[in-house]
Amino acid sequence: MDMLRAQKEEFFEVEAGGGGGRVTAALEAGAAEPSAGGSAQAPLPPALRVRESRPSLTPTQFPAPPSGLSVGRLMKQILKASQLIREKINGIEGTKLDDHFLDLEKKIDITNKAVTEILLKTTEYIQPNPAYRAKLGLLSPMLKIHSWGKASEYLQPEGRLGNCMLKYGQELGEDSTFGSALTDMGEAMKLMAEVKESFDINVKETFIDPLQLVHDEELKQISHHLKRLEGRRLDYDYKRRHVGKIPDNEITQAMEKFEESKALAERCMFNFLENDVEQVGQLALFIQAALEYHQQSANILQPLQRKLRMRIAAASSLGRNDFMPQPLKKCSKALDLTTTSSAKSRGSGT
Repeated sequence: MDMLRAQKEEFFEVEAGGGGGRVTAALEAGAAEPSAGGSAQAPLPPALRVRESRPSLTPTQFPAPPSGLSVGRLMKQILKASQLIREKINGIEGTKLDDHFLDLEKKIDITNKAVTEILLKTTEYIQPNPAYRAKLGLLSPMLKIHSWGKASEYLQPEGRLGNCMLKYGQELGEDSTFGSALTDMGEAMKLMAEVKESFDINVKETFIDPLQLVHDEELKQISHHLKRLEGRRLDYDYKRRHVGKIPDNEITQAMEKFEESKALAERCMFNFLENDVEQVGQLALFIQAALEYHQQSANILQPLQRKLRMRIAAASSLGRNDFMPQPLKKCSKALDLTTTSSAKSRGSGT
């Protein structure tokens, strides 16, 4: 108990000197650490005062531990925070990791940022409209591929444009060259919408979903191991710095846990980076889907272009018709009004 009390006083002495805002980061780094103490909870002391040598400071009180967090585990995280504050403020050097490990960690950090941003930008690429982008995740690939059930109400921009052109092309009729051209282009746009929808589903299945899985599982697991490693390093460095006050077996146990976490994190990072051929394969599938989409689009647009050129040539060969003004058709009522008006005019003249 005397040793714990001395460690508590030392921690709050360091915290009073500044840098208390970093305690949260240290606690998070130690959150993945399994509890060294028992699972039974005991009430914390109501207050722990700073040393009398600092009378200007107000009494400091421990926060209530979260549910399921034992006093021993809380104290362990506090000691890690104490070590972190001393490193940041007093310039105390902690245990240095080798260059190979730091290089792996740097590559993993860059990969994590790249995957996160690529996922966002890819979704924006296949659906630039944010109002319809959210619907991309609701697409049912099996419903689209096998045409089961009711057709989806989701329409691609090409499909909405095609519907508009078909509507006015039919209203203008086949006698109108412009109306016929609108009908041709509307049908082509409807086909383009089907190709675009197939492209969206293909990219989501072969690129976005696998990359999201890498982000949510493999990279998240590596981040967990690195966070645990940092927590165990702080624990080891604190105990190593207090040789004589802390039993040797605890220092040895902390060193073994630190080495174990380092080996596990290093192995996970190495295996992930060595398996990057899988990510390259996903990029290849993305490019294949894009190539197929543009080829299918070209196969639709090229015949449409030829058809429109033929319509232009046909309309040009007919020449322009001369304008012939048409006489106004007068109804019977209009004739009666004209006769009555003429009779009144003659009567007034006599």
